[in-house]
Amino acid sequence: MSQAMDELEARAHRRLNRMRDLADEMTAVRARETSPDGVVTVVVDGSGALRELELSTGITKLSPAEFERVLVSTAGQAALRAFAERAELVTAFNEEAAE
Repeated sequence: MSQAMDELEARAHRRLNRMRDLADEMTAVRARETSPDGVVTVVVDGSGALRELELSTGITKLSPAEFERVLVSTAGQAALRAFAERAELVTAFNEEAAE
């Protein structure tokens, strides 16, 4: 019985450590996207929150509406990439847990 408990405890520790690894990996997710015209570059985290914003001097040629469109579109693309990366991490985790 002691061996069975030891194996159960070891398996629980492995799963707990894997869950901690997943949390760290998800926290580390970053996605960088640059607008097609190179005017806006954004970096978002795994939840889609803006972490970095770089603007080139080309923004002076954009109207406020154009700037808004480019910024929102670029940030949206970065968020999609970040969400896809998180989904891949969760899928891999679930596949490992199912084994």
